[in-house]
Amino acid sequence: MNALRKITQTTLFKITSLNSFSIAIKIGIGLITSKVLAIFVGPAGMALVGNLRNFLTSLESISTLGFQSGIIKYVAENHKNKAVLQKIMATVFISLVFVALVLSSVLYFFASFWNNTILSSAFDYTLVFKILALALPWYAVSVFLLAVLNGLSHFKRVIWVNIIGNTLGLLVSLLMILQFQTLGALLAIVITPALLFFVTFYFVQKEISFLQTIRLRLYDFKIIKDLLPFSLMALVSSVLGPIVYLAIRNSVIATLGIEQAGFWESMTRISTYYMLFVSTILTVYFLPKLSMAQGNQETKSIFWQYYKSILPVFMMGLVAVYFARFFIVQILFTKEFLPVASLFFWQLIGDVFKVAFLILGYQFFAKKLTKTFIIAEVASLALLYFSNLVFMHCFGIQGVVMAQAFDNFIYLMVLCVYFRKSLF
Repeated sequence: MNALRKITQTTLFKITSLNSFSIAIKIGIGLITSKVLAIFVGPAGMALVGNLRNFLTSLESISTLGFQSGIIKYVAENHKNKAVLQKIMATVFISLVFVALVLSSVLYFFASFWNNTILSSAFDYTLVFKILALALPWYAVSVFLLAVLNGLSHFKRVIWVNIIGNTLGLLVSLLMILQFQTLGALLAIVITPALLFFVTFYFVQKEISFLQTIRLRLYDFKIIKDLLPFSLMALVSSVLGPIVYLAIRNSVIATLGIEQAGFWESMTRISTYYMLFVSTILTVYFLPKLSMAQGNQETKSIFWQYYKSILPVFMMGLVAVYFARFFIVQILFTKEFLPVASLFFWQLIGDVFKVAFLILGYQFFAKKLTKTFIIAEVASLALLYFSNLVFMHCFGIQGVVMAQAFDNFIYLMVLCVYFRKSLF
């Protein structure tokens, strides 16, 4: 009983419990939106949604300059130094707003080009990219504000922002999809992230006089210089990654058909739901801890706390997901999507490898190992793309998830060797 009481009183348990509640809400919301998408847009529409999501991931990373992990690190390190903290906030905010406005102009005035390049559909979705242009600056600032909250170690508030944001997303998605079908689904994707600004601003303003902090005279280019390694790492991952996935999806469409691409997108969507449990707790709890860790022994302690507490629970959850796969597909989608059930085995295997290497990958950001990260990430993406071509030719749509599992396994082995001193 005493041991159980000690566990339940730890910060990690409390944060994980609240985070689990947040993820449960998001998954519940996902159940509803996925079902509505399946009914109103079908596999073909799901493939278009996947293409837009990949494009949006790259665009959002560029608009925030890939600074998110860097902001968390420097805010965590300087949260007691008010002068430095104000400089960080003013510098990053001014930079992000400038970049977001430039990108918004490019999106708005070349909306037709982006429609043809990203969606290449028989329908005209130019309006989606014009709305995205208007929403982008708000989203960029909301990411910045959320990173500030995270760096200040206000874990609970970060999670509550996600809960409120997910609920808003559900309302917007339902309204848009029911009203405009595929167009509505695409519009919901670009509008929802911008709404987070109002939630994050409310929470940040309670901690810091944000509007009084943003002053042009506080702009310090040295801070941007210090953040550039994080920018390079994030941009390589968040820009090249979605581009590779977009190329793979287009290859699936060309080789196997748009419905098969829709099935793969549906599997990816399911994976995204349960992966949220790990990715959120990593960003909210473990990244600030790794950033402040001193020496291999302290880093080793954080790694093994993760492997002993998070990984086993995740694996047990995936066993349940596998045995419930047919039920999950029918609940989330429609009978038309039942072929997705055949993709679960290799997707789940690959996700176990991914969760195992994610904590090691965060060490790149925590310790600013820029060159090593870029080399590892580019090599991994190249392996993913070319192994997909081979596996898809041999095994069809199952080959796509098999290639992901293979790439994740190789990446895990490489990181275990590289960070062996902090692991063993």
